Amino acid sequence: MHTRFRSLSRLPSSTFHTSHTFTHSLPTNNSGYRTAPLLHINGQPVPPSLAAQARPNQTLLSYLRSTLGLTGTKLGCGEGGCGACTVVLSAYCPRRNTLLHQSVNACLFPVLACDGKMITTVEGVGSWKKLDVHHSSASAREKDDNLHPIQRAMVDMHGSQCGFCTPGIIMAMYGLFATEDGEGPSRVSHLEEHLDGNLCRCTGYRPIWDAARSLCVDEGMGVVRGPCGVPCRECPEREVCEMECNVREREGVGSMDVVHSCTQRKVVEFRKVVDEKHGSDWWKQPMDMFPKELLPTTENTEIREQLSKPLVVVDSSIHNGGTWLQPHTLEELLDLFRDYAPAEKGGIKMVVGNTEVGIETKFKHAVYNRLVHPKESIHSLYEVLETESHFHVGACSSLSALQQFCHRVLHTNLATDVQNDTALHKKRTAKPIHDMLRWFASTQIRNVACLGGNLATASPISDMNPLLASMNAQIVLASRPVSDGGIERRKIAVKDFFTGYRTVDKKDIEVIERVDIPMVSEFEYVAPFKQARRREDDISIVTSGMRMRLSPSEHSWVIADVAIAFGGMAPKTVLANKTMAAMLGKAFEESTFAEARAVLQHEFRMPDDVPGGQAEYRLTLACSFLYKFYLHCAAELKKDVEASASKDNFPAVPAIPSDEESAIGGFVSAPKPSIRGAQSFPAPKVATGLEATHLAASNAESAKVLASPKEPSKLDSVGQPATHASGPLHCTGEAAYTDDIPAPENLLHGSLILASKCHAPLASIDITPALSIPGVFGAYTHQDIEKLGGDNRMGPILLDDVAFLPVGEKVEFVGQVLGIVVGASQEIAEKGARAVVVEYGEEEAGNAIVSIEDAIKAGSFWTDFRHEMKRGGDVYHILSQTEVDGKPLVVVEGSIRSGGQEHFYLEPNSTLAIPSESGTNLTIYASTQAPTKTQDFCARVTNTPAARVVVRMKRMGGGFGGKETRSVFSSVAAAVAAKCSNRPVRLTLNRDTDMSITGGRHAFVTYYRAGAVVNDDGTVKLHALDVKLYNNGGCKFDLTGPVMDRALFHVDNCYNWPNFHSVGTPCKTSQPPHTAFRGFGGPQGMVITEHIMDHFAIKCNVSGDKLRRDNMYTLQDCTPFGMRFGDNFTGKWNVPSMYDQLYNTLDVPGRRAAIAAFNAKNKWTKRGIALIPTKFGIAFTAKYMNQGGALVHLYTDGTVLVSHGGTEMGQGLHTKVCQVAAQAFGIPLDDVYVNDSSTDKVANTIPSAASMSTDLNGMATLDACRKILERIQPIRDQLPPNAKLSEVAKKAFYERVDLSAHGFYALDNDRCGYDWNKDRPEDFPVDLPENSWKGHPFNYFTQGVALAEVEIDVLTGDHKTLSADVIVDVGSSINPAIDIGQIEGAFIQGMGWSTIEEVVYADDDHTWIRPRARVFTTGPGTYKIPCFNDVPERFNVSLLENADNPFAVHSSKAVGEPPFFLGCSVFFAIKDAVTAARGENSGYFEFRMPATSERIRMACGDVISSECIATEFSTFQPKGSF
Repeated sequence: MHTRFRSLSRLPSSTFHTSHTFTHSLPTNNSGYRTAPLLHINGQPVPPSLAAQARPNQTLLSYLRSTLGLTGTKLGCGEGGCGACTVVLSAYCPRRNTLLHQSVNACLFPVLACDGKMITTVEGVGSWKKLDVHHSSASAREKDDNLHPIQRAMVDMHGSQCGFCTPGIIMAMYGLFATEDGEGPSRVSHLEEHLDGNLCRCTGYRPIWDAARSLCVDEGMGVVRGPCGVPCRECPEREVCEMECNVREREGVGSMDVVHSCTQRKVVEFRKVVDEKHGSDWWKQPMDMFPKELLPTTENTEIREQLSKPLVVVDSSIHNGGTWLQPHTLEELLDLFRDYAPAEKGGIKMVVGNTEVGIETKFKHAVYNRLVHPKESIHSLYEVLETESHFHVGACSSLSALQQFCHRVLHTNLATDVQNDTALHKKRTAKPIHDMLRWFASTQIRNVACLGGNLATASPISDMNPLLASMNAQIVLASRPVSDGGIERRKIAVKDFFTGYRTVDKKDIEVIERVDIPMVSEFEYVAPFKQARRREDDISIVTSGMRMRLSPSEHSWVIADVAIAFGGMAPKTVLANKTMAAMLGKAFEESTFAEARAVLQHEFRMPDDVPGGQAEYRLTLACSFLYKFYLHCAAELKKDVEASASKDNFPAVPAIPSDEESAIGGFVSAPKPSIRGAQSFPAPKVATGLEATHLAASNAESAKVLASPKEPSKLDSVGQPATHASGPLHCTGEAAYTDDIPAPENLLHGSLILASKCHAPLASIDITPALSIPGVFGAYTHQDIEKLGGDNRMGPILLDDVAFLPVGEKVEFVGQVLGIVVGASQEIAEKGARAVVVEYGEEEAGNAIVSIEDAIKAGSFWTDFRHEMKRGGDVYHILSQTEVDGKPLVVVEGSIRSGGQEHFYLEPNSTLAIPSESGTNLTIYASTQAPTKTQDFCARVTNTPAARVVVRMKRMGGGFGGKETRSVFSSVAAAVAAKCSNRPVRLTLNRDTDMSITGGRHAFVTYYRAGAVVNDDGTVKLHALDVKLYNNGGCKFDLTGPVMDRALFHVDNCYNWPNFHSVGTPCKTSQPPHTAFRGFGGPQGMVITEHIMDHFAIKCNVSGDKLRRDNMYTLQDCTPFGMRFGDNFTGKWNVPSMYDQLYNTLDVPGRRAAIAAFNAKNKWTKRGIALIPTKFGIAFTAKYMNQGGALVHLYTDGTVLVSHGGTEMGQGLHTKVCQVAAQAFGIPLDDVYVNDSSTDKVANTIPSAASMSTDLNGMATLDACRKILERIQPIRDQLPPNAKLSEVAKKAFYERVDLSAHGFYALDNDRCGYDWNKDRPEDFPVDLPENSWKGHPFNYFTQGVALAEVEIDVLTGDHKTLSADVIVDVGSSINPAIDIGQIEGAFIQGMGWSTIEEVVYADDDHTWIRPRARVFTTGPGTYKIPCFNDVPERFNVSLLENADNPFAVHSSKAVGEPPFFLGCSVFFAIKDAVTAARGENSGYFEFRMPATSERIRMACGDVISSECIATEFSTFQPKGSF
């Protein structure tokens, strides 16, 4: 990396206000074209030597990271689906005479397409570094940092956790605030509309929304509903204001016991910060930073002259990236296609935004020898124009440009009456295009993707192609058959353009020049429709454009013309010709559409194994869209008739029943939601917890000194809502992750050799083809491990896995690791891995076992780990009765399935392995939750003593359990390659590889029988439960057994079952090994009982809310595993009181009544609500794991360095540990630092998991701090009372006092551990709980309750979460801001698992996927986590007051995993809404998890869905992988 460029990238923003007068040394030749691009990064020119290294097939992200060393821009997915790679591209637009600033996905956008433009990365926005003291600006020198307001807002409002996604989010906001009109910062509605291209797995988005809003010009002003322009306590209308924030504020009046905050208050407070630190023109930075030499007014004529020449770049490197061509005229472009497009001439591929070609080259490994990128100077390709009869859209104009054009048309005021009709027709033409584009991919994609590319790609699920086909749009194709001839143009209708799957009616030499869209006419209506797995940034399941022209007749309106086009219903975009024919000339009335629906069902009924699956749902959507279109046209026709001067001469318009009006439109045309929230927590305090008794001082004098609690102090750190310690670094891109570590000398990049099939033996591996590729250094397999003398076996519990599969052994899952190839670059290594020839033997008899049902049929279990729990009587006998003590016993029986979940940490698994001392030592930098486990297996497999293997972990970009065990194999592979090659090796998995082979949350299938007694007063009391749990562990044991155990421990949730029997059976299948995931089986267990509670509520016709409350544990009740509630057993039992608090303060009965009234008035839109509790046991169920260590150094300047056994993955562990240490020493929080987690500092550590890290490592750190404090106390006594710690430390040093200490903490023996197989001792006391002789599996319970309200679209299955109110008992919080962030993030992750996140495998339900057992959902394109738009519109979180916990450090409680299950309240609210749609007499139904749009739609039981289901509706279930 060139240090000159690195330094330029870090210049503070204030330097960007100066004019640049740089002169490039421009590579050129005598042929009239350039051979290297003109690139500008962060306002500065890229040196020519570096610019010349840009390759034709290289993405901007690759260039930024590998060539320029700018690692703030992250690689999250490589397909433009997560936004971690977002940068801002700025260019002068001569057509509009302005600067355009647009966010783009650097992982797709070609670096050479940045020629003549400026790229802004997060490094150029701002820095956490203080300014150089020699800086010319005196005011700048006074700043503590150089943060941009966006970065500061994200820091101050806790908008980052793991931080990996944060730079991309910062850049997306930066692009949206960089307005082109020069009028100031963006409006809230603009951000709500366009902040749609970034994903965050940690925060739950709410704090990011707050940060974004805080900078909007209109937030807190007229758009706010209610008097909230000032803080609630200062509001003049405070006593009458009923906004949530003010209501909670009033409740806290009279005391300072509770801290309240809300979106509006934070916005107002932060405005003052912005005004103070940044002034009013901060948003002008992109304009000021833009290089003046790129403007047309520049005096630098050399730059303009060079940019006027075509760019031709030929890759002569080992990457063989082909040739880049950038023609400046249409003739030049057409000549290139004539000369090179035919296959026999080598072919040519046109790229504009590279949003499709980039996917083809990365994931389909397509190779294009020539890439052509038309210059923006070819006006006919880039202009969007309107004439009297058409919109003319240049084929290369961006989708954003088209969307903005339509937006301007829609917001043009109608002038005179003469112009009204024309303007109205323009608006009606523009609106469906505009609305569809709102949901087309993301802002980053729309900014560069073009309509011509969308058409040429011919995707069968394109959103725009069906719409254009329905609107009678025409494509203009241009060619130049003869070099000295003219341009020939040919027109073809969009509906006729698609000839088959991804094939079109276009000659090789033709180029799509433009698309002509005709204006609609009088009484002509167009509507777009789409339904996807997720609203934002998702490809459609079914998409449609429908157009209809109506004509009045004597008695009715007649369908004069109709066009109905679909995507997702055939291998190409198709018209519903038979359906259209059935409608043409018919009366416009509901019966016509009912008849047409029957034709449509016949025309598009698909086979069960249709590619893409969901045959019944896709047909149902098509029919539902048709009905919605009828309602849309009827509503629009009514408006037109009423507005017409001749309305009395028209026939009657079909009336729409009032209860069906809600079906008109849908989310496609609806405003995007405003996300707001309120948070409250007890006033900060320093509470005393377990340390009071566990960390006893060594003598009475020390005990007196260390006694707690102390008087409150301004130096108190514990209890304060401090920001994340790495927050500023996250927001500036300066936080380093494993893949950001600067490349060591001689670095090799690795790519794994993976099995492409399973259920067959590995016959042979031939690495010779890989070694013949230039740049490939080596390839290593099991044989090389043998040469090292290493042990190939791996596994966290059972050594049933291998590092590299040996030849001759069975391939157990698709993607199993066979070896690793290393090369000069990531691209070369991947090319080498693909070149390895792998052969397989004959497949074993029978199909591979993929699902739990497969495993049950085959008896494929880990039987040694099947565990059983019994309490009370014989449940089989009990459930065979009809009465209990003369009272009726109601028995329910059924099953419930919950799907898997992908971790989707934003940072893929990454390792840098560095050998030293001739390969005898290894330093492993790894993104792992388990440094010691990584150390152990890297040492074992490479035959290196563990003492010579050091594993270091600075921070992870998320983990969630996925990097506890399933990160180890990639580190081992890198270690093997590093040791064999004696060179550093970096192995960073691609997102699709990571998701294919690392496993995820275990899917569960559960069968149950349960009984409840109905008392004389109607109260229903749970009596007996018999439940059999099966989980899908994949092909290796990993942590499957412990996950099942925790599910068994939590299947009771918060309810008392006097008679209980459960059996948990781990299943072995051909899926990748599944592993830990936030909740670790607990949520899968709790969802079972909640499902059963709903079953009882229906069967007994009682309120589910009351049923839950009546059956909650009370003090002194016992769990089935023998833990008693209350006192010294589990501490306070707060779930019943929290349940009552939400039930009463949120008026659940009133809310239910309002929902019932709403549902009665709306046939096609239903609402539902659910109040769900949780308790989550805190401790590792493996007893030995409940230990932690720490090493603390006190330096003579009074600062403290802490190393501990935990790892930072975004959960704020390091921040909390620093708070504990700062509190112990009585110093500011900034004086305590955690560098990294390293096995040479704290050895034999436990993985950061089970939410135990603060409990263990916080106590260990406090132990070490107290040891040092005891040692220095005599020194302190010799100094004045106000002596600084630095003075004490310095004097202690000179008196040879040890200022370092190792701390250790282990959970008490009697508060952890559980032996499933232990029999009851003969002398066991009869007054102790049943099963308590087996142990005490948990130290305490973290508890919570959530209320969620949702709304579903019955016709599509779409849903939105209207509100969520959450209260959680986290003890006395060490950091309430971090804890609230953890609650919000866990809630959204749990909501995702239970709603839109669906893992799909090639199994019996998905035979269209090949090969069998392959996971299909391997990236953001196929797997959908919640996005910005999915957050509850009102999201309130509270921490319980007076909830001290004597069993943990500073009376705190674990928080990472427990709130996850509360997100399932959204699932149960959806189920409540579906129940309303089914009608009062629908009875019980199994609603499987996740509640995808398909499951919601197909469970509603209306006429349309019933017609589209080939089987009996009552038994139909959408397909799933379980």
